This record gives sequence, C-alpha cells and structure tokens, in this order.
Amino acid sequence: MNAISRPSDLLVPQNIWDLYRADAPLFLATPAHTLLAADPAEAIPHADTPLAARVTEALRRAQAHGHAGAAVVGAVPFDADAPAALRVAHTMLRAAPRSVPQAPEPSGLRYATREVPAADAYADAVAHAVARIRAGELDKVVLARTLEVDGEQPVEVAPLVARLAARNPHGYTFSVDLGEGRTLLGASPELLVNRFGGIVRANPLAGSAPRSRDPVEDRRRAEALLDSAKDLDEHRVVVEAVRDSLAPYCRHLDVPARPSLMHTETMWHLSTEVRGETQADALTLALALHPTPAVCGAPRDAARTCIRAAEPFDRGFYAGMLGWVDARGDGEWIVTIRCAQAFDRTLRLYAGAGVVAESTPDGERAETAAKFRTMLDALGIHRDVASGGAREAA
Repeated sequence: MNAISRPSDLLVPQNIWDLYRADAPLFLATPAHTLLAADPAEAIPHADTPLAARVTEALRRAQAHGHAGAAVVGAVPFDADAPAALRVAHTMLRAAPRSVPQAPEPSGLRYATREVPAADAYADAVAHAVARIRAGELDKVVLARTLEVDGEQPVEVAPLVARLAARNPHGYTFSVDLGEGRTLLGASPELLVNRFGGIVRANPLAGSAPRSRDPVEDRRRAEALLDSAKDLDEHRVVVEAVRDSLAPYCRHLDVPARPSLMHTETMWHLSTEVRGETQADALTLALALHPTPAVCGAPRDAARTCIRAAEPFDRGFYAGMLGWVDARGDGEWIVTIRCAQAFDRTLRLYAGAGVVAESTPDGERAETAAKFRTMLDALGIHRDVASGGAREAA
C-alpha cells in the first residue's frame, strides 16, 4: 500500500474501494485522486487549546513513533469551537481519480420524509432576513433547511457513496465516520482550500441556479447567472472574504477579476479560483477561512446571530469542512455541503441558500430544493418530496 507522501505511486483502483467501509475515518474522491484513510489511531481531543496546535502535536507524536505517512483526517463542524471529528490515520491510501465502481440504481425503496423547517416556514425566515438586510443589519446570510428521509432498512452507505462519486466526477465525494454509528457523506462542489508544496488554492462558489434537462434552457440559465447582478454581488462578497483571510498567510495571491461558471449534475455556480504562495499549513489556512460567507454570511458575527434565530436545528457538521493535513503541512479541506448524516435507517439532508437584499422567499426555497437533488437522486428518489408522507422510490 502506498502513502499519499508518494503521489507518483498509485494503488490499483479497485483495491482502494475494496478496502472502503462506512466506518473509515475519511474517504475522499476528488478530480485529482481518490483517498482512503487507514490504520486509525488517536482521536484529536476537544480542548481549550487551538485546534491547529492539537493537530500539530498529534502529528508530531505519530512521526516520533515511525509513522511518516500519517495525517490527521475528518471533519470540523460549522461552529469551529464545537467538538470536531478528527483523528490520526497512520496510512493514507491513494488511487487514481474516479476509481470508484458504478453502483446499481436503487429501486423499491420505501421511505417517509420530514422537512425542518417546513417549506413555508423557511420562506418566512428568508423574508425576515431580507428585511434585516435591507435595514442595514447585515449584507448576506446563508439560511439552511433539512430533509429527513426515513427508510425501512438501515442506510447502505457504501453504494450511496459510490453513486454520488459516479454522478459527480468533477466534485468532491466524501464520507467521514463521526462515531456512534453516524456517517457524514455527500458530494460537495466546493474546495475550501488545498496546499501542496507551498502553493495554496481556494475555489469559492457563490451565486447559483438550478440546471435544466433541456440543453437550450440549461445554457440560458448559465448565461443569465453570469449576468445576474444579485448573484455577482453575492459572489463578490465571498471572494473578497477569501482574499482577506488568506492574504496574511501568503506572499502572493492571484484573484481573477470576474468569476467563471462551473456545474454539478443539478446546479450552475459562479466560481473563482484563488491561488497563492504560503508557508502556512493546510489546516491553519482552512481555519482562517472557515466559515466563509458562502455558508455563513457577512459580516460573520451578524450572520451567525441571524442563523441562530432563523434555523430550528443544529447545523452540526453541515457547512463545516472536511479533509486532511499531514506533517509537512500539505492537505486539502472541502466545504461540507450537498451532504447528509446517516444513522441507522435515517438520512438527514442539508441545503442552504445565500440571502441578499434582492432575494425572494420563493427563489431561495427553490434553490434549496434543487440542492437536495444531489442526495435524493443518488437515493433513487426522483419525485418531489416536499409534502412528506410514505412513498416508494421510482
């Protein structure tokens, strides 16, 4: 087995998937590679000392015991002061990108759904947030809602992750063991930050539109997104925050003047790729960025206050970050969106939308519904589930 510290040596693609289990500390399929954390060791304890310092000390101990390829892997919640799910992995296995087998589509799945908050209550929260923004209390806030899907059988995590990876070859498909039988999984389109050999890259996304199955309409929506003053302004706020957060750690930063388009299977996004040179480690950079206005809002403190008042649930690891860092400081961290938490027979899906002065309740409700589709399509649930109740997958 080859460690990530030797990137020229790739595992035979099927081997890494044969070793994958839902209780793996980290599985991550990216456009560049597929990673699996193995040989899990100590968990990073929750403490008053800075998280980056605790991680550095854990990696130092692993190195001292001869584990040269060790990394700290896992997930950090939206509230970075809350307990993280991070642990030392003595081995990081690596394979070529898209080395996950195609999983068969599910059929005959019986399930019940429940929205928290209900769609109408979410629309009311958006309207209230728009009023606060127009009153000058804040510039932007990201409001989320959840969809609980309860099945008759325990969630089969591995085939679900395989379907997510097959459907999202240009994104970041992941699973993280949260302990106590819980798994965080999803297919995020957004790289928070990576750092390899002193080169840092961040790829903030903000401003989005649902895709259409009609190619002409799909292209029209993409072009409209590039010309949307509302979405361009939302994107600008995020890019400026990323630039300002990275600048103290970088000798040089390259920030394009205008965004480009990127897409997932279900959404168009405005995207800007920020690059620079740094000596800081990947986790320090990620913590400096987290949470960006793309998942929280701006100003950050005012947005947090609005989120706490508007959302009747704990975000937990949703809108947090997941990934890895090694003793050299290399690593990559992904924004935890288009995701769900699996426990026994239940999947709790999460989706959020950026609310600015020009937002409408119906528009943000539709955006979150479109973002749920990443997980719902992988489950084989292809119909509208907004009204809840017992259903059977098509």
